[in-house]
Amino acid sequence: MTYDRLVCASCAAPVSEGRCPVCRANRERLQQESFLGGLNPMALIALLAVLVAAVALLAHQTA
Repeated sequence: MTYDRLVCASCAAPVSEGRCPVCRANRERLQQESFLGGLNPMALIALLAVLVAAVALLAHQTA
């Protein structure tokens, strides 16, 4: 999950803005915790398409 759409329960501001200490702490935690969390959805879809193509190519070569 990306933090750009999350709303802080403490200050009711977007977490990505980091207005309060809770926002800043959660933003840092999400950035460090998630390997693919920093990627936008289009990049994830492109990565998935590349992986599917690689698996299809591998299956075609072994058949």
